[in-house]
Amino acid sequence: MQELIRQKLEEIEGEENCRILLAVESGSRAWGFASPDSDYDVRFIYVRPRGDYLKLEKVRDVIERPISGRLDINGWDAAKALRLLHKSNPTVFEWFSSPILYRDSPFAGRVRAEMGKYFSRKSGLWHYLHMAQGNYRAYLRGDRVKAKKYFYVLRPLLACRWILERGTPPPMAFARLAESQLEEEWKPLVDRLLELKRGAPEVEKIPRIDRLNAYLDRELARVMEQLERLPKEEPAGWEKLDALFLSALQAAPAG
Repeated sequence: MQELIRQKLEEIEGEENCRILLAVESGSRAWGFASPDSDYDVRFIYVRPRGDYLKLEKVRDVIERPISGRLDINGWDAAKALRLLHKSNPTVFEWFSSPILYRDSPFAGRVRAEMGKYFSRKSGLWHYLHMAQGNYRAYLRGDRVKAKKYFYVLRPLLACRWILERGTPPPMAFARLAESQLEEEWKPLVDRLLELKRGAPEVEKIPRIDRLNAYLDRELARVMEQLERLPKEEPAGWEKLDALFLSALQAAPAG
């Protein structure tokens, strides 16, 4: 699969006349709880020829490809990614901190060095709280539920706790979040669920775990209470991001 991903990235560069500066795994494989049949969720940041950024007609700032087999691949223009970084978009932080890299560059390293300045606790908390609440409502209310869906609520909940405690972007890896933010009494149960998730197909269902649901209800409400008390944060300026974009253009392909 690694070779297929490498070939696909090169194919996209040729078809789109772009240069891919970062390509990472963004889904359950990067989170550390992939099932045997999990997709490969590849996300990338790219730059187009300099002239494309000077056109009056707006050039599309995303590249998408249909899902093929187990490969889901799409990406954002570097300019789009940097604008979203200015807004403290958590997805940008996740892509640049993914533990699974398919392509890296000096530009990506420079972004990692600067991106902490643009992290907003409030934006991050809203993102992860809404993710946890939405997944809880959608997947954990039935009598039988998919084991993996507990992690689609636990991971964003623990990310919220990380932000509240440390004020920094949370790591992608679930193991780091659980080690730091999950109470000891819950770790044996979560470890068993993790083993089940890793060994079972995506469609495998288990009886709902009522005491775990009650815990999630309680903790999500607590995060909401703390979030509402946070003060408004002023975003950092554009100067560093402008410089980062200019550095990305140095790697741009010829027009």
